[in-house]
Amino acid sequence: MMPTLAIAILNWNGKHWLEKFLPNVILYSQEASIYVIDNASTDDSVKFLEQNFPTIKIIKNKKNTGFAGGYNEGLKQISEEIYCLLNSDVEVTENWIFPILEIFQKNEEIAAVQPKIRSFEKDKYFEFAGAGGGLIDNLGYPYCRGRIFEKLEKDNGQYNDETEIFWASGCALFIRKKDYWAMNGFDERFFAHQEEIDLCWRLKNAGRKIYYCGKSTVFHVGGGTLNKQSPKKTYLNIRNNLSMLLKNLPLSTLIWVIPSRLILDGIAGIYFGLKDGFPHLWAVVKAHFGFYAQAPKTWKLRSKTQSKNYYQTKWLIFKHFI
Repeated sequence: MMPTLAIAILNWNGKHWLEKFLPNVILYSQEASIYVIDNASTDDSVKFLEQNFPTIKIIKNKKNTGFAGGYNEGLKQISEEIYCLLNSDVEVTENWIFPILEIFQKNEEIAAVQPKIRSFEKDKYFEFAGAGGGLIDNLGYPYCRGRIFEKLEKDNGQYNDETEIFWASGCALFIRKKDYWAMNGFDERFFAHQEEIDLCWRLKNAGRKIYYCGKSTVFHVGGGTLNKQSPKKTYLNIRNNLSMLLKNLPLSTLIWVIPSRLILDGIAGIYFGLKDGFPHLWAVVKAHFGFYAQAPKTWKLRSKTQSKNYYQTKWLIFKHFI
């Protein structure tokens, strides 16, 4: 028997995305209950849903606590066995659900699964946030099969497989309810960006598996809430990545990775400043101080065990840029 599924779309002032993509979600998701978790929107998203999609269940959060806090709050009210955390700027396709539920059914050790994620704008290419499954290098830089840093591959069927990965993208994240809450959900201090990598890493440290399903495809616009060029995005990515490393790396690795990353972030900050302007350089500086401020609590949240086999490649940044 297939597990029950809830599609949970987090919305913040995203009426235009709901208008564009929700009809497709309804059309191709007959196996699921569909929820919109509204993160205290100030547009008329909720009114629009009530008038145009009366069958959609609406959960209203009292304030906007970002991607991490918004999902943690909203998912408390959902009882299905599998959550699908779906961005509002994602176009789903026919038969996108069944192959993923089959993977959960076949292996109880699997906690989370992501579909193939292609670009909505350049639909023959993979999309930045997830592509053909998330991996990480030995310095803690996230990358994907089909996407290394900013470089995106064309989809020629090279990732049509079903395989274990390191992290599953938050833009279309299928996860068992019991596993989500066993980890206490997302780390709300992250607000947005890399909270799904942190969650997957904690699951792996607990002995659970993360999978990719190439038989299921979605198309993602990307940057629907925070634009890729936003200094705030730079700040959140760097601060959260460092906090994630402090929380999840084995101590023997942590003592050299964190200093290395602080130096490399400084170099990256100078590059960002020259390329994109001073606000991006300042975002890197603020991110480091944000990381230091969080560090005492982050240390207390460290897992009791850390996997030593956490990375798939070494020195990715040097191989790619140098």
